[in-house]
Amino acid sequence: MNTCARLTGAQETSLAIAAAVVTANAYYIHPIIGEVADHFGVSHARIGLVPALNQLALAVGIFMLLPLGDRISNRKLTIAFSAGQTVSIAIMTLAQSFPLFVLGSTLLGYFTIAPYLLPAYASKRVAPERLGQVTAKLAAGVILGILIARVGAGVIAEYFGWRAVYWVATSLMVAVTIALPRLMEGGERSASDRQSYPALLLSVFPLIRQNREILISGAIQGLNFGQFIAVWLGLALYLTSHDMGFGTDTVGYLAGLAAVSIFSTPRLGRWADEVGPRKARLIFAIIQLAGILLLWPLGGTLTGLLVPLVITNLVGPGVDVTGRMTFLALDPAVRTRLTTVYVVLMFIGGGLGSYAGTAVYDLFGWAGTCALLAICSVTLTILAWISSRMGR
Repeated sequence: MNTCARLTGAQETSLAIAAAVVTANAYYIHPIIGEVADHFGVSHARIGLVPALNQLALAVGIFMLLPLGDRISNRKLTIAFSAGQTVSIAIMTLAQSFPLFVLGSTLLGYFTIAPYLLPAYASKRVAPERLGQVTAKLAAGVILGILIARVGAGVIAEYFGWRAVYWVATSLMVAVTIALPRLMEGGERSASDRQSYPALLLSVFPLIRQNREILISGAIQGLNFGQFIAVWLGLALYLTSHDMGFGTDTVGYLAGLAAVSIFSTPRLGRWADEVGPRKARLIFAIIQLAGILLLWPLGGTLTGLLVPLVITNLVGPGVDVTGRMTFLALDPAVRTRLTTVYVVLMFIGGGLGSYAGTAVYDLFGWAGTCALLAICSVTLTILAWISSRMGR
């Protein structure tokens, strides 16, 4: 029997805000990446190491640290990892050299586990009939964190410089780290599964052999997330280049287009329930491909860019939702570990997309970025088609 105290409405909202803050840290760099590169005197290709290593470290952290949630209380882990994030982003804020800035970003990625622990913590403290509602509230916090980080970073950097962005981020993380012990009550039972830590990690691999489609779903989301990051990093460099001449605030305002996904994703999820996740994912992939193919012909003006960006932001999250649906309907005993595989592959894709997006732009400009995105999207669509055939 679950004896943990129920969360109040204020606690639920506060945890959603905390989820927004701890998630936002990885996304401040998107609109200001060109300005950071100029400050440290590094090439566009080399600055890509900052988001790339952040995402790859996050994949390693998810694999190495998230399984601890089966043995140690979610409260203790969330507080500890949030403190790790605070130290990491403080290093980025104070860094006077590029290697130290990269180190801070990499450590930040490794400790960004709290967004994946908070839903598990909340699920033990809400009535079963409210689980979906509270989970959605935390998910909305994550989305808003990404949105506000990218918009806010662009505007703040334009008027106060890029380092001010990280001073704000560090202050927010200090506040969250101080607040979490008060927001998150104790009383969790120890997990009944007492297998060793190495056994927890190794148990993932037999599940992959038994559920091979998780590799396809993870690869699809890796491509989806990688191209999402690549397009915004490429856009930040392109729009602030001499050819376009816009400021970082314009990049931030464009990033606000992601708000459409807050409204479209629940509707796309309901439609996917009706037609099936694999069929829906294939349709989303085709629509997204059409949007990406428009980036080059319409990319000469800010107004033209709005069309492909709206299209990709409308259906991109739907690819993720339908990917998760392919394995979340399986045995509850394996869902967490399959989710770990899925998320690790997603962030590996994010890391590769981060570096490729900036390196390709450095070599070939916006045209090269558009070609890279087209290749990724075509590959994603082919994999979605293969998955739809497997699901028949």
